[in-house]
Amino acid sequence: MKTPSTRHLEAIVIGGSAGGIDALLALLPRLPSGYSLPIVIVLHLPDERDSRLAEIFAARLSLPVREARDKETIQPGTVYFAGAGYHLSIEADRSFSLSCEPPLHFSRPSIDILMESAADAYGPALLGILLTGANDDGAAGLCHVQERGGMTVVQDPSEAHIATMPAAAIDIFTPDKILKLQDIHALLLTLDDSHAH
Repeated sequence: MKTPSTRHLEAIVIGGSAGGIDALLALLPRLPSGYSLPIVIVLHLPDERDSRLAEIFAARLSLPVREARDKETIQPGTVYFAGAGYHLSIEADRSFSLSCEPPLHFSRPSIDILMESAADAYGPALLGILLTGANDDGAAGLCHVQERGGMTVVQDPSEAHIATMPAAAIDIFTPDKILKLQDIHALLLTLDDSHAH
């Protein structure tokens, strides 16, 4: 297994559910404005509600933040949120694809669908992170990230607002790292530093 300092990453995908906004507020606002990696995020939201996540986080981050759009090419140093009501996938050409397929684990967007497609697009150049949440969406997707050679991180269930989601991943495979939020943040900084040199 490559250490973070020797691993060349090209993208980060993050999944979360209940408690995920607070977890992301602990991770993202302290990233520097020159951060080079794109970060793509699925947080479960009620279908009937428009997502204001991009708006909420844009006011708090020094990085560009937007809702992912169909056929949009992924840009470095940008934070993307999946909108409500659509599954978000990453295509082989590193562009987004939105679909209206049925919910997976009662969720649309589904973390599994994002992570599995990102793993196929990026292979070993992907970091997948699974945060707090109340169901097992994301466990199989994160496992697929590992199977394709990507790096996998799960929030420490003892710290998670709701431990179900990270615990579900740990139940089916051994993630590369199980970390508290402050250590996930430190890892994100380390990975970007390895790009800068």
